[in-house]
Amino acid sequence: MSLFDALGSKPRLKILQELTGEPRYVTELAERVGMDGKSAVHHLAVLEEAGLIESYETSRRKYYRLTKTIELRVAPEDRTFVLHATDHESPGEDVSATPEVPSIED
Repeated sequence: MSLFDALGSKPRLKILQELTGEPRYVTELAERVGMDGKSAVHHLAVLEEAGLIESYETSRRKYYRLTKTIELRVAPEDRTFVLHATDHESPGEDVSATPEVPSIED
């Protein structure tokens, strides 16, 4: 699945929005975005395959987080658009000062 396909889904955009604050596990994400666990696992797999998120396991749970850097280049005809997002925060750093991300409407 392409990056555009991964980003072209409201449920996946909601998941990405939830992950902007801190890593979360599947059940927590599913509850926060209003979907069942099986659907959440599917959407997380698509986002991970597209390189937008990554997962890690603790002794009790598998957590998902945004990847550190995402760069997307689009070059239709003679124009180039670049989206570059980098996470400058260190693991464990307080993210409470992160700017509010607008919600994605259904």
